Amino acid sequence: MAETHVLFVEDDDVIREATQLALERDGFRVTAMPDGLSGLDAFRAQRPDIALLDVMLPGMDGVSLCRRIRDESTVPVIMLSARADSIDVVLGLEAGADDYVTKPFDGSVLMARIRAVLRRFGHAGGGEQGDDAPDGGGLLVFGDLEVDTEGMEVRKGGAPVALTPTEMRLLLEFSSAPGTVLSRDKLLERVWDYGWGGDTRVVDVHVQRLRAKIGQDRIETVRGFGYKLKS
Repeated sequence: MAETHVLFVEDDDVIREATQLALERDGFRVTAMPDGLSGLDAFRAQRPDIALLDVMLPGMDGVSLCRRIRDESTVPVIMLSARADSIDVVLGLEAGADDYVTKPFDGSVLMARIRAVLRRFGHAGGGEQGDDAPDGGGLLVFGDLEVDTEGMEVRKGGAPVALTPTEMRLLLEFSSAPGTVLSRDKLLERVWDYGWGGDTRVVDVHVQRLRAKIGQDRIETVRGFGYKLKS
């Protein structure tokens, strides 16, 4: 198996060097950059398998860098934030990040998050591609929305809809049980591979992003319980 290539953009020299060493000890190949502009250049030149981006970066902040990466690629992105309650967390997720980790972070937590994301995206260095995606292959139709669960394609009104892998997995969970309410915790477990409680803002922001692409009224909020796809 090829090594998984991690782009790590962090302006703090101590955190950058220590985290790079930890990642390399765990078998990853790491390109570490100190600012957003050099991080964008490295991304374009090397096309890594996953990007770890600090929110607060000189030159170009992590949220802007995430947005630029997402404009060009569906590569998984994890944001690193110094505050769990910061608005930057939500901004990062809205910019297209797949997950975030709060600093200071435990190395084992970061590795677990990276591997969970990589399993969802099917990259070799993060483990085998999971076999827990929703079953029931074929074409699922919900009004003008078509979900091809084998070809991993989505069309709305006949036009293709570009989804990130995380958004696709989220839609597959909804489309596998239309009309059934799925709690945020259940979605965290199934889509984000959290076997423990996580921040439900990750779910909420991704649902908002998915609604913007497939139709605002397609996914219904069931207050106090979760979300469901209208059948």
